[in-house]
Amino acid sequence: MKKFIGLMLAMLILMMFTGCNDEGKVKQGRVIAFDKEKGRVVLIEDKSLVKGKPEYTILPPSVFLIPEDKNEMGADPAVGQRMKLDDERNTITIFDTVTQQFKEIPYTLIEKKNNVAKDDPLVEGRKYPVVDRTAKTIQIYSNRQKIYVSFSLPIEYFTLPDETWAAGDEIRIYYKEEGKSLRLMNITKTDIFKK
Repeated sequence: MKKFIGLMLAMLILMMFTGCNDEGKVKQGRVIAFDKEKGRVVLIEDKSLVKGKPEYTILPPSVFLIPEDKNEMGADPAVGQRMKLDDERNTITIFDTVTQQFKEIPYTLIEKKNNVAKDDPLVEGRKYPVVDRTAKTIQIYSNRQKIYVSFSLPIEYFTLPDETWAAGDEIRIYYKEEGKSLRLMNITKTDIFKK
C-alpha cells in the first residue's frame, strides 16, 4: 500500500510540473457500478473545481477497465447511486440505472441532525443507508456533509435496491486511453496525506 501511495504522490507531483499533456489524463468521480470479475468500473464524473463541493453531473457515465497491474489499484470501491443529498430543499438526487439519467426526488423529513462526526454515537458502528421497507423510511449519514437525515418516500421507491440511497466511493483514475485506467485510487478509502 505504501508503494501505491508513493506512486500516486509521484504522479501528482509530475502532473503539477508537466501539466495536462501526452503524459495522460485524470478523471475523478463517484462509483455507480463495479464488476471485479469483469474488471470494470463505472463512475459519474465530478465537474466541480471546488474542493469539498462535488458536482456529479456529467453524463453519460464513464466506463473504465481497472488497471491490469493490480499494484496500481487501491481498495475496491463501494457502489452507490446517490449523487446529492440536499438537506435544505429536502431532496435527494439519484442516478436512475433504468433511464440512465439523474432523478431528483423530494422527501418528507422525519429527523435531521447537523455537525455529526463519524464517531458520534448516533452513527458510529452503523452501516448506512438504513432502509426500512416496513416503516417506509430511509436513514442516511453523509460523512462529507456531516449530516444525518431520516425521511420517508412514496412506496414505489422501496422496490429499489439499498445501494440506490448510498453514496458510492469517490475514485481518481489516471489514463492515457479512454476507457482503460493505468492507475485507480479510491480516494474515499485512502488518505494520501496520512502518515
